[in-house]
Amino acid sequence: MRSRLLAGVPALLLLAALSACGDDSSSAEDPETGGSTTPSADTTTTDSTADAAAGQCDWEEDGEAARPVDLPPTDPQYSGDVPAVLKTSIGELTITLDAAKAPCTVESFASLAKQGYYDDTSCHRQGNDPGFEFLQCGDPYFDPKASDADPKTGTGGPGYTIPDEVDGSETYPAGTLAMANTGQPHSGGGQFFIVFGDSQFPPNYTVWGHLDEASVKKLQEATASGNDGYWAQSGGGRPNTPVTFESITVG
Repeated sequence: MRSRLLAGVPALLLLAALSACGDDSSSAEDPETGGSTTPSADTTTTDSTADAAAGQCDWEEDGEAARPVDLPPTDPQYSGDVPAVLKTSIGELTITLDAAKAPCTVESFASLAKQGYYDDTSCHRQGNDPGFEFLQCGDPYFDPKASDADPKTGTGGPGYTIPDEVDGSETYPAGTLAMANTGQPHSGGGQFFIVFGDSQFPPNYTVWGHLDEASVKKLQEATASGNDGYWAQSGGGRPNTPVTFESITVG
């Protein structure tokens, strides 16, 4: 299984925020060894990006799903700003999804949320370094109650990938919702990260929404307890204060 990551950061802060992709041939991102792949900064439009811009989502079936789900519709059902509420162990987080900028990403998230894919899942990775403050979520394999992370942690995905929706202007201030990826084009899946402090990631990660101010504060309070350093060689660790999704409402 291949992991999704946040990379392309200073060598001392190799923030490989992981997510699943079902590619057994890759050994590039191994949190145990600290290896990581740096995403390309090339934002040249590819066929999948063009399809997304034209209102067609090109889902690519990929690997085994961490939980059984149906593919989302290929024609996006949402437009403009889409309200959503994440009911979590630290309270309700109110978010606005940006279906104008990232229609396929929003469509995928909404589809997975409605199918219960994220229910009872916990965020598996947290970075607390100034300038790189994020919480990565969306991997059903992760169990925060386990003494050690499941070997599959960081690889759980929905069994398909989604097209990138980036144009090179992406920034990641506190409150940003963005997709994790493997460092390769169009390799996002079900995992995403929430930025809780203004961060300096390269513009390689689809931005598809943001939290409101009150929700950012809740997240900052929870993440202030730090992480356990489990992913130390590649950046961050498991959250000391677990953040678990109980349910998600979109629209």
